[in-house]
Amino acid sequence: MTIDFKNLSAAEWREKLSPEQFHILREKGTERAFTGKYDKNYGAGEYRCAGCGEKLFDSDGKYDSGCGWPAFHTPAEGSAIQEHRDLSHGMVRTEVTCANCDGHLGHVFPDGPRDHGGLRYCINSASLDFTPQDSDAGGGAQ
Repeated sequence: MTIDFKNLSAAEWREKLSPEQFHILREKGTERAFTGKYDKNYGAGEYRCAGCGEKLFDSDGKYDSGCGWPAFHTPAEGSAIQEHRDLSHGMVRTEVTCANCDGHLGHVFPDGPRDHGGLRYCINSASLDFTPQDSDAGGGAQ
């Protein structure tokens, strides 16, 4: 059975996610800088949406930007990420969401490595699940 993640109710999401994941993915929250479990993770593998399991980033696209959140210069191939104009908090930013479940991931900024296109995807650790390269396990909720 295929799950239609875009039409899950808030109650269904609350059953599926931790309170922090729900706040970030469904309420567009943000974790405090330098507190996320993947900020300093540089192992080989895949980063998947913690809400639906969609592959979002590969570890070879991750780098240390010093911003306090996991930073990636390139999303995974395909259209797993969508971008939206975000005018909240008196700023103009570009929000990034999971294309499969509409979960809030973070924001993208034009100050990334120039040799990789110049973008920095600043992503909340709580919105991600990491699957190590040598793992047979799936990387998120299926």
